Amino acid sequence: MAEATPAVEICNLVKDFKTSFRRQPLRAVDDVSLRILPGEVYGLIGPNGSGKSTTMKALLGLVAPTSGRCAIFGKDSLRVDSRHEVGFLPENPYFYKHLSGAETLRFYGKLCGMRGRVLAERVSELLALVDLEGARDRRLGGYSKGMLQRIGLAQAMVQDPRLLILDEPTAGVDPLGSRQIRDLIFKLRERGITVFLCSHLLEQVQEVCDRVGIIFQGKLVKEGRLEDLIAIEDQTEIILRDASPQLVDQITALVASSPGAALVRTGKPRTTLERLFLRATHGDES
Repeated sequence: MAEATPAVEICNLVKDFKTSFRRQPLRAVDDVSLRILPGEVYGLIGPNGSGKSTTMKALLGLVAPTSGRCAIFGKDSLRVDSRHEVGFLPENPYFYKHLSGAETLRFYGKLCGMRGRVLAERVSELLALVDLEGARDRRLGGYSKGMLQRIGLAQAMVQDPRLLILDEPTAGVDPLGSRQIRDLIFKLRERGITVFLCSHLLEQVQEVCDRVGIIFQGKLVKEGRLEDLIAIEDQTEIILRDASPQLVDQITALVASSPGAALVRTGKPRTTLERLFLRATHGDES
């Protein structure tokens, strides 16, 4: 069976920027290659200035590669029609603050050629998807940062894209808003939408992504399935519930009697700070 056409294919991407401060151009992206299959959630992570946003802009055709190529569903990114099935949420989206949530989505829907009942139904569907039905008629000037990010996700999905590109989707969002955006990404994956996101918030990427690429100083230094990347190959984890001290002592003695094995540590497993915060403030046990 033939392999599916990748949703995203970046081959040996190099991007240099001219600068007046030095003779040599600044290399923002240095020979980056990656593939994202349809339906995957892919996270590109790295510190600020590592080349994440430049890679995304090259994929979107907003900047031309110095060398290499980018393709979306097999079409070169420099072709306008390659972006017909793409939704994009930039890191700092701009909105008309005097418009309501529903008016904002109608505005973007009209830009995509939608009209009448089709547009009205799409606006209602998207507001329900991002859990903003109760704020549909509130002006964006009164939205929180998390609500603005969710209306941004909704506008990126107006034309029902097959690929959604998110640049720092939870930047400046509180833990509850971040959880809502994470849950929305899960919904998109269930619908078969490919999601390509970049972030420097590692824990959030770990929760939602199938595959991850780590970019540093313009180079892709590690890439693969999340489970493979975070697994510690020479260690095995056993988690017990309501284990008595005697049982722990027996297991410790058994390990000590096994040649080559060593007990690294024992103790209570730790939650994450985000889960602790949500449990303490909202009773969230997930």
